[in-house]
Amino acid sequence: MFSKQIPVLLLSLITAASCATIEVTVGGPDTLKFNPESVTANPGDIVQFNFQQKNHTATQSTFEAPCIPAPNGFDSDFVPVFDPNGGSPVALMTVADTNPIWVYCRQGNHCQQGMVFAVNPGDRFEAFKAAATGGAPPGSSTATAATTAAPYGTSAAPPTSTSTDHRVVVGGPGKLAFEPTNVAAQAGDTVTFEFRQKNHTVTASTFDAPCRALSLTSTTGQVGFDSGFMAVADGVTTFPTYTIQINDTKPVWAYCRQGNHCGQGMVFSVNSVENGPENFAAFQARAQQLNGTGQTGTAAGNHASLTFASQGAGTLLALTGLIVAFL
Repeated sequence: MFSKQIPVLLLSLITAASCATIEVTVGGPDTLKFNPESVTANPGDIVQFNFQQKNHTATQSTFEAPCIPAPNGFDSDFVPVFDPNGGSPVALMTVADTNPIWVYCRQGNHCQQGMVFAVNPGDRFEAFKAAATGGAPPGSSTATAATTAAPYGTSAAPPTSTSTDHRVVVGGPGKLAFEPTNVAAQAGDTVTFEFRQKNHTVTASTFDAPCRALSLTSTTGQVGFDSGFMAVADGVTTFPTYTIQINDTKPVWAYCRQGNHCGQGMVFSVNSVENGPENFAAFQARAQQLNGTGQTGTAAGNHASLTFASQGAGTLLALTGLIVAFL
């Protein structure tokens, strides 16, 4: 548990430091933007993210995948702000060297609408932003119908006349669920996810880490599937779809990475062993247990170090790397 008092020694060290502090505003009323969008910093400088309305993150990504968390990258987690007059949360990131640091907001489709940021991008920031918005132009809010084939694994069995396509509805008005929640599939079968209102994903994970992408937890280089965000407006009658192919009868675990949907139980499985300990109900309970409330933790990204913690009005709760507080 973090102390609720600011240690005098650490405060003295911070005040005495000669590094520069670079302020960056995150969001604001009707604003999906980091301001400024890029900065130049020296080793030891601190980037201070000042969070404004409504609920955003500062999450490290990569130049190649702007809207996907970088393996072992930093993440402020969601920082909701309703009334900035009551105190604005702040996250501090220490810059380790002059290499580029790529950052985005992982709330909804904010990244796809251009809510990205970079430290020391050189002349590559516009290309980074263009890569983020390439699949969803700024201002876009409704996905059109599309089918994406994505083999699950590396040795997918070819479709046959006896293979089955399993249809799964994702979300819907007032719903945070996959329906059905689990399907039994054979090698060569496909699973087609049909996205309903509002904005969801289907993303491969693991039983042990239900709400983290497989690409971030795999120790064998597995990437896993990820539909990306599928924003569906109210009143539409044509829905976007995303299809995966099943290679074998081993369990497949997945979740929605929108906001805290996974922590509220929005998870899915293929071939979960219902008469064993790793069944769907246990998977869903694990998601709710591990991710149903705000978390604390540490992460170390490339070229930046951070520690993030719970927040309390008027209190600085962590003083190394990334610091989240209300000031």
